[in-house]
Amino acid sequence: MSAELPPTIDPAAAARWVRAAPARSPWLHDEVARRMAQRLEWIRLAPQRWAHWEPVRGGLAAQPLLEQRYPQAVCLAVEPDEQRLAAARQALGQSWWQRWGGPRRELAGSVADASVQMLWANMALHFEPRPAGLLARWLRALQTDGFLMFSCFGPDTLRELHALYRELGWPPPGPQFTDMHDWGDMLVEAGFAEPVMDMERLTLTWETPQRLLAELRELGANLHPGRFAALRGKAWRTRLEQAIERRLRNAEGRLALTFEIVYGHALRPEPRVRVQAQTAFSLDDMRGLLRGGAQKLNP
Repeated sequence: MSAELPPTIDPAAAARWVRAAPARSPWLHDEVARRMAQRLEWIRLAPQRWAHWEPVRGGLAAQPLLEQRYPQAVCLAVEPDEQRLAAARQALGQSWWQRWGGPRRELAGSVADASVQMLWANMALHFEPRPAGLLARWLRALQTDGFLMFSCFGPDTLRELHALYRELGWPPPGPQFTDMHDWGDMLVEAGFAEPVMDMERLTLTWETPQRLLAELRELGANLHPGRFAALRGKAWRTRLEQAIERRLRNAEGRLALTFEIVYGHALRPEPRVRVQAQTAFSLDDMRGLLRGGAQKLNP
């Protein structure tokens, strides 16, 4: 994985997927969101303002769970894409009588620097063509001592399907997702502190190849730069379904695929500014330095 661009994600294909993806949360995203919400028990900080990054695709099922956990907090739902922002308004918008005593929500296409104490990003990072830049945006959005909660696919995701494509001599069916240890390194490089990473593997099963492929289409597209470059025909689709039927049945007679889910959280630390003959830093960093004292300066 390079510092700027994952080697198995085509940025142009990733941009097309943002425009083409259904404006709803896949079932798996909702399930991962519920599991990630349980990990908030490890966090003692109760944010007064938090950002829900791209909730339309990320898992709207988490919204009531988070609002119940932080009932006094303001949620900023962030959707950089205009069409998804409209979908978020439809799903999360409130009439004036709903806002009275109900959850406090705002919607926007971006999040201001140092404006939230928690940034929640479920299942958004694995299809990001420039993850270092996105991590930097998330860091800037957080206040000092605020924290990031995120999840994404790991490298064992769809390992059975990758093996099947190799056996048939076909190009990869999707990108090779990033390992959790690499994500931890990138968090530190972006400026986060105390990253904690863990993962779990889920096995999903289906009755038919048709249903399996339909759910995979909802989860994403093939963004691999080496993917098949032309259109496939009906004969190829039939061959794929037959291969899935033949190779992916488990002992219970169900078609099975593995999904590796990576979870992470990290803090935005107090700024550490290296003192030079001439040093420039933001107003927010200056406030953090004044709160933390001169010991935060690195001579």
